[in-house]
Amino acid sequence: MRATLSFFLFLCGCLVLGALSTYPLVLTGWFALEPARLMSRLTQVFILLGAWPFLRWYGTSDRVSLGYGTQRRAFLHALGLGWLIGVALLLVPALVLTRLAVLVPSPLITWDQIASKALQALAAGFLIALLEETFFRGALWSAIRRYGGWVSAAVGSAALYAIVHFMKPAGLPAGMAFDWSGALFMFIQVFVAGLDWQDLDSAATLFLGGLLLALVRERTGHIGWCIGLHAGWVWVIQTTRKATDPNPESPLAFLVGNYDSFLGWLVLAWIAVVVVAYWRWSGDDSRRTACPPL
Repeated sequence: MRATLSFFLFLCGCLVLGALSTYPLVLTGWFALEPARLMSRLTQVFILLGAWPFLRWYGTSDRVSLGYGTQRRAFLHALGLGWLIGVALLLVPALVLTRLAVLVPSPLITWDQIASKALQALAAGFLIALLEETFFRGALWSAIRRYGGWVSAAVGSAALYAIVHFMKPAGLPAGMAFDWSGALFMFIQVFVAGLDWQDLDSAATLFLGGLLLALVRERTGHIGWCIGLHAGWVWVIQTTRKATDPNPESPLAFLVGNYDSFLGWLVLAWIAVVVVAYWRWSGDDSRRTACPPL
């Protein structure tokens, strides 16, 4: 709990710096971004700048704590095969949602645009997975695991992983000017938005996905598989969102959430099945030292 709170406070501190920096930078006219997007980008910059000093201070900046404590060949093998497994895992609910007409092919998208998005999603997926897995299943997991069991590490890292996905600045209400009070409003809304029960399905899905990644980290001893799985998931989600549109007229529209029109009750149920299956399969002591994620 202490480690999870420390990491959460670090992220909040970066958000405070982002909020304090946004209004002065908007006044300069140097940036064409919306204030909410600028605040989000500035927060990310402060996280990147502060992560290494913070991790060194917390004692989780070494190679093993960050999840890279294995041979390069084994790590790269896990990365590639993990990506393929991650893609296969989320293609199942993606195809089911399309078959049920919960998601329908977008009439305005060409195959060239889909291919372009797929390439972008490939690069973005590995970048996102590298950063997030190093932080959550690497440093945070190790910090909690040092003083507690792997269950505490899994739950703590998964909970914070899910929470931060909803800690994003939102736009100002109509008629509100962006000044110091507007910046304060956006900062407060970051935490208020995380309490929106309409996103419960997506939040639960992210939490369960975090649990699966933490279990993989525990069983395999490094984050190579985690990065691959995560990157594969991002690729499927981003490509599917580009190629399809949600169908609000479908009686099964509730199966996808408001967060990204993909993560919802169907994906949650599927990931739950995968978690149970992997837990049972990987629990055999003869498979624990080098078992792949699935």
